[in-house]
Amino acid sequence: MRAVRKDETIRIYDSYLYRESIKEIDGRMYDAEDKCWIVPLCEENVATLSLIGANLNEELRTMLKNQNKAFVGEYQHRTPRVKVKLFSHQQNAYDFALNTFEKSKGVALLADMGTGKSMMTIAITGTLEIEKDVKRMLIVCPKSIVGVWEEEFRKFADYKYAITVLDGTMKKKRSAFGFMQGKALQIIVVNYESCWRLEEEIAEWKPDLIVCDESSKIKTPMASQAKALHRLGRNTKYNMILTGTPITGSPLDIYSQYKFVNEEIFGSSFYLFRSRYAIMGGFQNRMITGYRNMVELVQKVHSIAFRIKIEDAVDLPPFIDETRVIPLEPKAQSVYKQLEKDCYAELSHGEVSARNVLTQLLRLSQCSGGFIRDDISGKAEQVSNAKLEALEEILEACMEEGRKVVVFARFIPEIEAIKNLLEGMKIEYSLICGATKDRAEQVKRFQENPDVKVFVGQLQTTGMGLTLTAANVAVFYSLDFSYANYEQSRARIHRIGQKEKCLYIHLVCKNTVDEKIINALKHKADIANIMVDNWQQLLN
Repeated sequence: MRAVRKDETIRIYDSYLYRESIKEIDGRMYDAEDKCWIVPLCEENVATLSLIGANLNEELRTMLKNQNKAFVGEYQHRTPRVKVKLFSHQQNAYDFALNTFEKSKGVALLADMGTGKSMMTIAITGTLEIEKDVKRMLIVCPKSIVGVWEEEFRKFADYKYAITVLDGTMKKKRSAFGFMQGKALQIIVVNYESCWRLEEEIAEWKPDLIVCDESSKIKTPMASQAKALHRLGRNTKYNMILTGTPITGSPLDIYSQYKFVNEEIFGSSFYLFRSRYAIMGGFQNRMITGYRNMVELVQKVHSIAFRIKIEDAVDLPPFIDETRVIPLEPKAQSVYKQLEKDCYAELSHGEVSARNVLTQLLRLSQCSGGFIRDDISGKAEQVSNAKLEALEEILEACMEEGRKVVVFARFIPEIEAIKNLLEGMKIEYSLICGATKDRAEQVKRFQENPDVKVFVGQLQTTGMGLTLTAANVAVFYSLDFSYANYEQSRARIHRIGQKEKCLYIHLVCKNTVDEKIINALKHKADIANIMVDNWQQLLN
């Protein structure tokens, strides 16, 4: 469904499924010749159409942006217990959540990637611990970001806590619950796939607060992980969901997430919910042929929801950096450690040259990216899927938010694996690596074709000269030690022509050379900043 402004009206096309909801709008009429609905132009109608999923044209988006001014906190709560000052949209979300918890056991933070969902959650949890005696917190999230939560708490939480990330075998995960006792806030982080298998242990542990990060993972009400969280959510003091895209295919996606967060809002029966908001037809009356009562649905959703779109978070800097720390699988860890050991052994014998050191670092980087080349055949063998799985989850989120993405990778086997992933996900892409001949055409397709959602570039090849401003998200799948390559690749999306805030996501495998590379690049960035941009401070 798409909506465009024409004079003092809004014309709505491709809206068959939403016809009953449009009929609820005062002053609507149907133009049979143009095959569209026409409604009066006003801020309320623009907001309603946006909330029920219409694709607004630029004029209507501008009206919506002007109307959606940042929520002004009307409620006074204690200063957030975090190590940094919150941005205004984060402070507003903090105030909104704490006020909502006074009347509801659940809160939904509908915040886009890059707006700081985790820091808002850390701030809210710190106050709940003092004011509401929250002592046990369970965080459920996709596998690729379980390590991110540990790092975020370390960076931002200004209160005592104990945190454990459940990894390894199921036996090891189950045993962790027995150790999570104490006076400080106890936090367990687990992925969705493990959560439902650990339902009994979690129920016995009795968390006071459960947070579902990227809650669209439980949008299917009959799935095992959704049903487990529905049961667990009934027995907590408080629940939260975090997502930028609660509705990815149908307005009915919201039901399962809200059944977890607060079952009172839409009730315990999906079929009653569906009969209220969907029109059924087709074979044996099993097909959804339309939606109704959408305004009521939207009002109920937003009764406990705080919405933050990245373009509306005006106080954010022009670009945001995010590091996703990813654990290698046990088998891949073993391969990496053996390779590291062999490298040390090789370097400890005979003369150590710069070439030798660089060769060993290259091998370790290849391994953390998931591939190792056989010394004899030269064939690349895959040893890990960790980064690919993390990239898949990022791409899913970006596609749901309607964003284009640039992915930078260092090695050809990684690029081949990314190509296979995109083809499996049925996502159209452009690609430039060393062997690419039609580079200008690849860039043009990405910049101008709305169906081409992803640009894949080899780090050394696409670092300079290209304009990729159709995207405002760049993922660094792998990096080298070259600060020039890094800075030039960042500049592909953050340059003249870019109208949105940019998000850079770095995939870093835990306890590998990736950490050394990212730290080295940060150090070089600091030195470059002092020498070039802040030289006056250096001289003073």
